[in-house]
Amino acid sequence: MTAGDRRHIEAFLEMASAERGAAKNTLDAYRRDLDDYGGFLAALGRGVTTATADDVRAYLADLSDRGFKASSAARRLSAVRQLHKFLYGDGLRSDDPTAALEGPRRGRPLPKILSVDEMERLIVAAGDAGPEPTPRARLAAARLACLLEVAYATGLRVSELVGLPRSAARPAAQAIAVKGKGGRERLVPLTPLAKEAMTSYLAALADMGRDAGGPWLFPAPGDSGHLTRQVFARELKAAAARAGLSPAKVSPHVLRHAFASHLVQNGADLRAVQQMLGHADIATTQIYTHVLDERARAMVRDLHPLGDVAS
Repeated sequence: MTAGDRRHIEAFLEMASAERGAAKNTLDAYRRDLDDYGGFLAALGRGVTTATADDVRAYLADLSDRGFKASSAARRLSAVRQLHKFLYGDGLRSDDPTAALEGPRRGRPLPKILSVDEMERLIVAAGDAGPEPTPRARLAAARLACLLEVAYATGLRVSELVGLPRSAARPAAQAIAVKGKGGRERLVPLTPLAKEAMTSYLAALADMGRDAGGPWLFPAPGDSGHLTRQVFARELKAAAARAGLSPAKVSPHVLRHAFASHLVQNGADLRAVQQMLGHADIATTQIYTHVLDERARAMVRDLHPLGDVAS
């Protein structure tokens, strides 16, 4: 990198510090990113005051070739954009070569999900109260098993799940009425296993003398009057460890992903899944079609006459 480019980058960093109050870590990151950019331009025989839009595109392509993720490349492009905007604003360039550039496309991350077998292991572990359980241990196990069965059967958000009313467990209930984001109401069907888990949990609750007919299905001390999402998440991770699963892989939201992914994988209509999840836009639900892509690849591999031929 030329001495001139080094001066321009330092001037930009001074401006970011003095005028924007950028933190030291931010300035260090800018310096690393821009030193890399300046070194790339120097190899092309160019500098930051002479680089063209094609040079910046070539730099992005080089980042991709070096294995940079789209998010990392986008961060570097952000630093390059700010440098060129600074040079243009200070009259050191007559144009900004990054003005019309699009950043690297960041693919939406696929949701973490559990397999059907992993879900079954998790539910079994949740309902295990131990070899010689106390009534309190039986209640805790029944509650956690109920939470998992209902979550996996309905795809409820964790806030909707822990805040279910006692009326959701009515013996004749075939569905749960849920008020979700934006006050939108939806009906979510209940499976026989979820209803059975509710019945077992309410029986354990009654055995502890806590069947007082309160408003919440999962009552607990505290301001809300019901189980908190934090307590549920903690108990869920403990059950994951007992099931031989990585606790880092399991969270309340992963149960929602498992519900949707397994439905789509088994042929459920995407619109129906959207309604049960309470998504306002089907584009949000379409992320679960990744399981269809996997199934399509497996079909080609297993059924196509040339599927097992090495490419």
